[in-house]
Amino acid sequence: MIDVRNLTFTYPGLREPTIQSMDFYIPKGEIFGFLGPSGAGKSTTQKILIGVLKGYQGTVQVADLELKDTGSDYYERIGVAFEFPNFYSKFTVLENLNLFRSLYTGRTVDPKRLLEQVGLEKATNLRVSQLSKGMKMRLNFCRALLNDPDILFLDEPTSGLDPVNAKLMKDLILEKKSEGKTVLITTHNMQAAEDICDRVAFIVDGQIKLIDSPRELKLRQGQQRIKIEYRKDGQLVHAVFPQHGLGENDSFLSLLKTHTIETIHSQEASLEQIFIEVTGRELT
Repeated sequence: MIDVRNLTFTYPGLREPTIQSMDFYIPKGEIFGFLGPSGAGKSTTQKILIGVLKGYQGTVQVADLELKDTGSDYYERIGVAFEFPNFYSKFTVLENLNLFRSLYTGRTVDPKRLLEQVGLEKATNLRVSQLSKGMKMRLNFCRALLNDPDILFLDEPTSGLDPVNAKLMKDLILEKKSEGKTVLITTHNMQAAEDICDRVAFIVDGQIKLIDSPRELKLRQGQQRIKIEYRKDGQLVHAVFPQHGLGENDSFLSLLKTHTIETIHSQEASLEQIFIEVTGRELT
């Protein structure tokens, strides 16, 4: 669905490129995550993909069309949700969605149905100025879905959301994937990316350092060990065993028989640990 080759972009007035020789592809129906700290080039790459930034070097193909050759009809096929959404604050929630809906020439989705999906059905007649940041983020997601797009570009989709609504948002994104939609997420929230992304790309200083699935990264970079916590004489004790041959490990089997195990975990690395190790940078 998206194929990028040797993408380079330099902002006017700057000598050094913000994006440097970037290569990646995203097949149809995949949730792909750009992960990196602020200023890494995530949002710049996204702005190029949605046609906001021109003058790039290299090849950017979306649905087999070179982005430089597309016209306004391109926006009929994509949905975009920026991290800091802009709405008409004196208009109600429904008035805003109906206004943006009117800009499309093709088939659109009933705004009230979208509001129900994100739990905003009771906010239909509230002015946007009355909404919390989390409510605006959910409304922003609705706006991105108005034209039933083939491709979704989401910038920090769980930002400002409490755990319940963050899970709701992630579930909705996964639902779009099940419908065959392609989703590109830019974020520095490693947990959100780990929960929903099929593959992730680590970006630092405008370059992709690594691309793979969260699962493969965690297994490859982690330690092949099992950590167990149990009680002994009223004290919490932990023990670590090699994962290989665990079923024949006499010490491990004896521990299972003689003590009540409180926790047991494999020692795969977290995405954040892997990011720091690979890039030498922290997510800030």
